[in-house]
Amino acid sequence: MNTSEPLKFDTPDQGEETARADLYGLLATLFYAPPSQTLIDTIGSAQSEGECVLELAWAELVRVCKNAQAEAVREEYEQLFISTGKPEVMLYGSYYLSGFLMEKPLAALRSDLADLGLERVLAVTESEDHLATLCEVMRYLIASDDPVQANIAAQQTFFAAHMQGWVLDACAAINASKHAKLYAAVATLAQTFFEVEMQAFSMD
Repeated sequence: MNTSEPLKFDTPDQGEETARADLYGLLATLFYAPPSQTLIDTIGSAQSEGECVLELAWAELVRVCKNAQAEAVREEYEQLFISTGKPEVMLYGSYYLSGFLMEKPLAALRSDLADLGLERVLAVTESEDHLATLCEVMRYLIASDDPVQANIAAQQTFFAAHMQGWVLDACAAINASKHAKLYAAVATLAQTFFEVEMQAFSMD
């Protein structure tokens, strides 16, 4: 995401679709692993303007990043999402949709990804129903040059099948944690963005 500029969602120079893809990409990066100090500082130095709910959520993440340190954020990420047992907050769709990991929702997702010609690379350790992976797929569906895939119907179908039923619950779980600081702002931005997406998809 180009965080050196104000977050805008419908401007002639950036375009709504590019902004959507960028935001999905940023969320994918933040949910997949703790951010580097460079990324934290880049977000913290970004401009923020506007009064819509999405712009306000972005402004809060910018504010939190201004004084955030990568080591503390890494510890926060590990406290929330990584554990030798059960993590405090799950980021896997199967857990929310079926109560267990590696269940039928993941199998259905893998089938749909195969239909799109997508598969997990061996270097990626997380299963395909991880929130970061799903955000990256959405970014691809928006930004792809393939007219069969880069259309609102494909985005709506994928989002409804594999994200809509649980992503708000995951964001709420992050915000409910006493350990969430920077990730509370990330979760609020994600929740707000997903709600905007749901509203837009329902209108289409």
